[in-house]
Amino acid sequence: MRRSEQRRDAVFALYQRDVTGRSLDELLPSARPFTRDLTTGVDDHASELDSEIAARAHGWDLNRLAALDRNVLRVALYEIRHREDIPIEVAIDEAVALAREYCGAEAPGFVNGILGAVAREQVGS
Repeated sequence: MRRSEQRRDAVFALYQRDVTGRSLDELLPSARPFTRDLTTGVDDHASELDSEIAARAHGWDLNRLAALDRNVLRVALYEIRHREDIPIEVAIDEAVALAREYCGAEAPGFVNGILGAVAREQVGS
């Protein structure tokens, strides 16, 4: 299974957990290692990731974001901040592609805007 598919699985599992309250272990009983690494990483850094998203989502309360959009952002931001093996551009491109395919019409631009701001800050520092 390609990393893109495993990334999608991680986003969907995190989304399902948010919506249903089911545990990640229950949602990912036979997950591939990359999928499990992403979901665990997002879980371990959830408050940090959510704070970063909220700080850049001007005019939007984090809880008002669609659950799927929020989890696309969480996974990509986790990759940017904590996975040195994943280039920033890849994390952003994959997140925008997921938003384009599975989220609302405004989501790809919104995701790109937030992650682009993060990337500019990270590269500039």
